[in-house]
Amino acid sequence: MGQYYVGVDVGGTTVKMGLFSDVGELLEKWEIPTCLEDHGSHVLTDIVDSIESKRCKWEGNIRGIGVGIPGPVTDDGVVLKCANLGWGVFSVKNELASLTGVGNVKVANDANVAALGEMWRGGGRGYDSIVMVTLGTGVGGGIIHQGKILTGSRGAGGEIGHTKVNPNETQTCGCGNRGCLEQYASATGIVRMAKEHLPENSCLFNQEITAKTVFDGAKAGDEYCKEVVDKFGRYLGLALSNVAHVIDPEAFVIGGGVSAAGQIILDVVEKYYEENSMYALKDRKFHLAELGNDAGIYGTVRMVMFK
Repeated sequence: MGQYYVGVDVGGTTVKMGLFSDVGELLEKWEIPTCLEDHGSHVLTDIVDSIESKRCKWEGNIRGIGVGIPGPVTDDGVVLKCANLGWGVFSVKNELASLTGVGNVKVANDANVAALGEMWRGGGRGYDSIVMVTLGTGVGGGIIHQGKILTGSRGAGGEIGHTKVNPNETQTCGCGNRGCLEQYASATGIVRMAKEHLPENSCLFNQEITAKTVFDGAKAGDEYCKEVVDKFGRYLGLALSNVAHVIDPEAFVIGGGVSAAGQIILDVVEKYYEENSMYALKDRKFHLAELGNDAGIYGTVRMVMFK
């Protein structure tokens, strides 16, 4: 009989799951809808039901279940409220262990497990200390130090998106503060910057503006798009330099939907990282994420395979 591990990445819309062999090979992956009714009380039972529906054909034992949650999680698996799911404060680890009968259960923040997955099998492989930043609708982050997630004292470690990079900003971030990295490096932040002083001679004029069109315009030589991309890189490079001065990672991995722009992101971010970093922290490696939406399930399994 086989020995398996299950990775679970809980999102606000879908729950991604994967079955892994005892050597870390992804054997099967699937998704189920995230049921947000009744304050998310069905989410864990739906996950267990889905695992059980598959379990009969696996002909083996589940040696561990890892879970990524979109919110702060303590080292012992307690979720400290999760607005996206409607959850309060409770032990996801204990609840899931009770429902499945699997003793080896670990729970962590979704951005942190994505970082762990990228370190293990993605853009950060070959290193054991990395910082991952995910650029999507918002800006997420995950810090891996010597092969382990740095969660912080209350599970909020790695919230790079709300690092203050511009104390003179007048507009308010979604978190309630002003001048957060998320206001400049997220997809919505890039669009906001592009709309602020849009000239008529830009390729963006009179068309739908997205992060992709901004980066495409910059690649094509549009001067205004290049200015916006430069501003994006200046703030992200500064933020990552600030993180490096505390964490001293070996490498940075950049993921999320915005990272599809490719090398142009690495070039501009690395430029401003170097300008803002002390000598001992220069020449760090920058990589694009490689696992896409599977990073979370890889990271959750990595947690339970290597204690």
